[in-house]
Amino acid sequence: MRMLRALIVLIVLLALLGIGFAYSGLSDVSASSKEAPWVRQILVTVKDRAIARRAAGITAPPLADPAMVRTGLVHFSEMCVTCHGGPGVPAVEFAMGLNPDAPSLAKEGADQSPAQLFWVVKNGIKMTGMPAFGPTHTDEQIWAIVAFLKRLPQLDDAGYAAMLKQAGLPAPGAASPEGQGGPGGPGDHRPAAAPPPGAGAPHGPGAPPPPAPRPPAG
Repeated sequence: MRMLRALIVLIVLLALLGIGFAYSGLSDVSASSKEAPWVRQILVTVKDRAIARRAAGITAPPLADPAMVRTGLVHFSEMCVTCHGGPGVPAVEFAMGLNPDAPSLAKEGADQSPAQLFWVVKNGIKMTGMPAFGPTHTDEQIWAIVAFLKRLPQLDDAGYAAMLKQAGLPAPGAASPEGQGGPGGPGDHRPAAAPPPGAGAPHGPGAPPPPAPRPPAG
């Protein structure tokens, strides 16, 4: 009986300590600070085990159809490359501030099973910046993305560029997506050059004359 009471007291104390820590504001929630290695390892383990458990009952369809892989490439170039980058394509500027970092999908494609990739793409992962594609994509479209992700580890820069060309998509670096940082593009944060003198004034025949100076008040 004493052991049971002691256990109950210990549980209550731990709960109070947890509540006190939550309300203390001591935990740094900024994305610019990294977690301690042991905290990160715990979070990664929780994530990996949760994905493996929920993906266990998923059966993948055949993923080798070139048309399916090409469809996945289209979705990858629209939805994934922004944060994760691709062969010869860096992630956009804002993705550099993600915490945790957006992983290399070539590595994930090699390491994860098709069922695990499907579950992650469809459901997303909380508090990581990875959204759920399920509300906006059909299962068929998500399996196409998985098919491309399983092909991705085999692609080098030239192979990826060739696939984009075959699919009728812009080559890497052909356009400056938001945050990518092309001169004058949406991601270019350099100060704009000052306009030359008189750049904003109308010129040429028929332009209205400049307003006459007002006489001094007297």
